[in-house]
Amino acid sequence: MTCTLSETLAVVGERWALLIVREVALGLRRFDELRAATGAPRGVLSDRLQRLIAAGVLATRDYRVPGSRARQEYVLTDAGLDLLPVLAAFSDWGEKHLADGGVPEVVYRHTGCGGRVTARLVCECGGDADVHDRVIAQVNR
Repeated sequence: MTCTLSETLAVVGERWALLIVREVALGLRRFDELRAATGAPRGVLSDRLQRLIAAGVLATRDYRVPGSRARQEYVLTDAGLDLLPVLAAFSDWGEKHLADGGVPEVVYRHTGCGGRVTARLVCECGGDADVHDRVIAQVNR
């Protein structure tokens, strides 16, 4: 049996990985931009970028600034985009349980209307699932 939670945490279960994914989702694409935004040491950032590429979360593409050599920038793959609800959920949780009441650094918004996007659990029947009384975990071991 495969433990998908364990496998997921092996890819994105440490601080730098999710910060990198967040920053790429926010539009940063280049190594130096990501380093400045995350504060990750150069070697750590390089290692995490390679791990995220190997896991299929990020991909690279070439770009060239006129007069400079070709370089690579980082983009989210479909797997990377699928992490956006996870980032929204982490942000929601942090605002609820850790925040001091200030303005959050990042707020996720719907481009269609500008409204705030939050994470929620939805059943396959279409109904909202309330974690306090309507969600159980089924173990298939």
